[in-house]
Amino acid sequence: MPEESIDHIDFDELNKNAVSQPLVKHIYTADPSAHYLNGKIYIYPSHDIESDIPFDDLGSHFAMEDYHVLSMDSIDSEATDHGIALHVDDVAWAEKQMWAPDAAHKDGTYYLYFPAKKADGIFQIGVAVSDSPTGPFKAQPEAIKGSYSIDPAVFEDEDGSYYLYFGGIWGGQLQKYRNNTYNKDNELPTPNEPALLPIVAKLTDDLLEFAEEPKEIQILDTKGNLLLEADNDRRFFEASWMHKYNGKYYFSYSTGDTHFICYAIGDTPYGPFTYGGRILEPVVGWTSHHSICAIKDKYYLFYHDSSLSRGVTHLRSVKMIEIEHQPDGHIKTISPYTN
Repeated sequence: MPEESIDHIDFDELNKNAVSQPLVKHIYTADPSAHYLNGKIYIYPSHDIESDIPFDDLGSHFAMEDYHVLSMDSIDSEATDHGIALHVDDVAWAEKQMWAPDAAHKDGTYYLYFPAKKADGIFQIGVAVSDSPTGPFKAQPEAIKGSYSIDPAVFEDEDGSYYLYFGGIWGGQLQKYRNNTYNKDNELPTPNEPALLPIVAKLTDDLLEFAEEPKEIQILDTKGNLLLEADNDRRFFEASWMHKYNGKYYFSYSTGDTHFICYAIGDTPYGPFTYGGRILEPVVGWTSHHSICAIKDKYYLFYHDSSLSRGVTHLRSVKMIEIEHQPDGHIKTISPYTN
């Protein structure tokens, strides 16, 4: 339900009938990255704030300044807000727009990965560390070398390798890059060309840098062809996520301007991935961004919408709902609001 179609919505009725409710209501949260650690659920969202910045297609009005960490003792318990975990003022290289983060854990250390704009207006991805899953986190003095664009998502494979997925078009600046090199004159492909692809890089053992040159990961149709730029209902826009189920790798993402959360299935963390379908139909608000977390023997989708703010697209609230992997490996599509 993009912003232009919300005028007719009865928000009281919609919120009453929604399949899930906001995990917290005292602040606005978005882009939730959820992890099950030490028997608890930890959620690393963006922290949405009011802004007088005019709306534009580059997301300038998403002016987030800090991160909070939420935790839950169980899937049925209330969420606890642990306060500010990292503020842009404490990141030496960053100037503004602390967009969607993710987190990882290794050997007693917790890592928070986040994008932010430098003074030159270019996004990079940084990392901060803590000895607690709730922070506070201390940022490394420089961004990750070779990083760019937005929406970092970390995946720990069963062999102990960690991979960082990232990228987002339009405001996320991915369209300005080819072969990991920025050129301000680069733009999106033409409609009949293959769409831009998300990026992945394996991390070093200390999880602070890339262990290799970032590379594209292919998203294919069932005939083995790359999805085209004009295929807005299926092509990658932003919000990478990876989870594993029954030995298969599930790469999920947002289609952005068509507002779907989709997924593709592959045999390695590098892909290629074959388009599998939709996980989530459109929510209230322009953006859709998610994570998938295994909690005991079930899988849950963490996502956001703007229903609490009655449709204000940059004031979002984190929600969650169980997802179902069907016998053939596909994921049952969720409608976020009952009919």
